[in-house]
Amino acid sequence: MIYFLGIGGIGMSALARWCQQQGIEIAGYDKTPSFITKSLEQQGVSISYEDRKETIPAHLLEDPEGKLVVYTPAVPAENEISQTLKARHLPFLKRSQMLGIISKPFFTVAVAGTHGKTTTSSMIGHLLRHSAKPCTAFIGGISQNYDSNFLSHSQEASGQILVVEADEFDRSFLTLSPDIAVVTAMDADHLDIYGDLSQMHQSFREFVSKIKPGGKLFVSNQLLPLLKDHVTSGVKVFTYGLEEGIFKATHIEVQDNKFIFNIQSPKLNMEQLNLNMPGFHNVENAMSAIAVGWSLGLNEKEIREALASYSGVKRRFEFVINQPDLVYIDDYAHHPVEIKALLYSVKKLYPDKKITAVFQPHLYSRTRDFHEQFAHSLGLADEVVLLDIYPAREKPITGVSSNLIAKSIEVPCELTNEDHLMELLKSKPLEVLLTIGAGDIDQLVEPIKKHLLNQDSDDKQE
Repeated sequence: MIYFLGIGGIGMSALARWCQQQGIEIAGYDKTPSFITKSLEQQGVSISYEDRKETIPAHLLEDPEGKLVVYTPAVPAENEISQTLKARHLPFLKRSQMLGIISKPFFTVAVAGTHGKTTTSSMIGHLLRHSAKPCTAFIGGISQNYDSNFLSHSQEASGQILVVEADEFDRSFLTLSPDIAVVTAMDADHLDIYGDLSQMHQSFREFVSKIKPGGKLFVSNQLLPLLKDHVTSGVKVFTYGLEEGIFKATHIEVQDNKFIFNIQSPKLNMEQLNLNMPGFHNVENAMSAIAVGWSLGLNEKEIREALASYSGVKRRFEFVINQPDLVYIDDYAHHPVEIKALLYSVKKLYPDKKITAVFQPHLYSRTRDFHEQFAHSLGLADEVVLLDIYPAREKPITGVSSNLIAKSIEVPCELTNEDHLMELLKSKPLEVLLTIGAGDIDQLVEPIKKHLLNQDSDDKQE
């Protein structure tokens, strides 16, 4: 039996699904119910939402032999269930360690980067799945095409391609030794772990040094100088980008919320590719996915058809409402670079409309480290609403609040909390609304959607 501490996490739940597919008995704990935990429960997984030792399955405590606990650092050390299981001397593995063990027998494609890895890994998984290539994928988001964060071909590893996100948080990706690696971005983040940008870059260098002999590295053209001296001899390196790199996107156009582009490459030349997921940053993500697909033997017809049918990932440039007089987009962006890319693309799509951004900062430490950069990125919107910081695994830091960002924003900005957000939105004329953040702001999406649609229908009746 395997017990998952934090089973509702996007990465943890995918591992749980894989284990269940292998016929392993699983159970777990999470702080709150969610779409993911409810889905697992429907598949017969026992989940507790109370941090009490009494909720632990009895046979897990009675006979620890052959049992395992997989945990995420998001679960605090003082968690009662965790302490009880440790007292019984059950073996504990981090989620990243478990993923490293699972990946060993597979031909593995690992996608790393401070942003872009979820979209890129889901694109690669979809390109392979759509083209009938045997593929198992652990995705850090819910694929719109499959309504899941776990794609599976069969129980056997032989002949399959495993696609995984290689998470830089807590240096998790160093448990992997991939056959193919992708590095999408290396912007400063997780400085509570790394201390400074140079240490984070060093961790990425260690990651690419772990690519298997004869493997391949696909890297954003701008990042190659930071990594090239650490690539093992015999590993082939391919760059990609917008208008630059071995694989480059050219003639990028926006048509009806879609991005149309060409690929120019010594390896592959294609025209008028259709990406339904908007965003210049997503065109760049698509370039890396297409390049990986090419390296795995996909032909032009397979690539074109798979890309055109790709529906994206929930909370990545997700259109909640898309009407001529009202657009509502929800996005997971939680880093200044991500927010800048998101708002830049939204402004290209809607150059004549007012853009209102509602942002929930994620982590006290990230807000402290990047509050000025957040203010600069959010300043691309016409109006900003800031919610309270979502703490996740952190305790409050003295003097750190959303007001740090608000003080530097040069466009109209208001501070509020989740309880008062709806009333605030009711008072505003909205044309393009964005909700942005990696915390629990996603719980507000449906209420906001219902309010906006009801308001719209009420206005038409008047």
